[in-house]
Amino acid sequence: MKRFLKSLPFLTIGAVIAAASIELFLAPNNIIDGGIVGISIMASYLSKIQLGIFTFVLNLPFLLLAWKKLGKRFVLSTLYSVGIMSTVLMFHFNPITTEPLLATVFGGAILGLGVGVVLRAGGSLDGTEILSITVSKKLGFSVGQIIMSINVFIFIAAGFVFNPEKAMLSILTYFLASKVIDMVLEGFDDSKSVQIITDYAYEIGNSIIKNLDTSVTYIDAMGGYTHTPKKIVFCVIARLEINKLKDIVKNIDSNAFISIENVHEVEGKRFKKSSKTF
Repeated sequence: MKRFLKSLPFLTIGAVIAAASIELFLAPNNIIDGGIVGISIMASYLSKIQLGIFTFVLNLPFLLLAWKKLGKRFVLSTLYSVGIMSTVLMFHFNPITTEPLLATVFGGAILGLGVGVVLRAGGSLDGTEILSITVSKKLGFSVGQIIMSINVFIFIAAGFVFNPEKAMLSILTYFLASKVIDMVLEGFDDSKSVQIITDYAYEIGNSIIKNLDTSVTYIDAMGGYTHTPKKIVFCVIARLEINKLKDIVKNIDSNAFISIENVHEVEGKRFKKSSKTF
């Protein structure tokens, strides 16, 4: 309950931001996002019933589904977030722009920001994600594949309800929103994790510590073909240091195997030159 109460300000802010993007940019221009929001915008357009009513009612069945699957805190956070968003959508505001492309770009980006804040705070604004998580466990498809399949049908429907041009703009909105959501969830930390498999682990590790002002960790491993003991040098560095690290490794062991991956968030103390490991 304490964690839920601490997350309330972020859930509120995220839900209000998402609702503002829908009310000020997307809905007035007949541009949709995927999932429940997209279905709600089309249903409101066809029936002339308040958009906020649809966003709340259509999410309820999925919240019941999530009660056992995803936990009470998630359901409470989602119910609160959806309630805030639906309440804001009950109030009509004049759109900021009627230019479709501007509405798409800014609406998608702002919507992604709001949804990302809610997701990071432990809630959700879209019941189709809950459905996708449940179905993926039964059918073996990934959550992303199921969400994309659902949204394909939603965007096709938008082409009939509005027109093909609006459907294409809606796809662009969904793409932009997804990218911003990823940025919010994964952070802006431009770090890379590096694993180096080499017979000169300590030499390379010491050189990285000396020249890149960072620390390394040595991990015991075994060669798959030779079955000989190996050492893996692991470290986290900034993207701009990648080329320098490659030079360090190749100068010591030109046959070293280097694996580089994106790191979206780094926590913990970073030891400097004086430290051997972390």
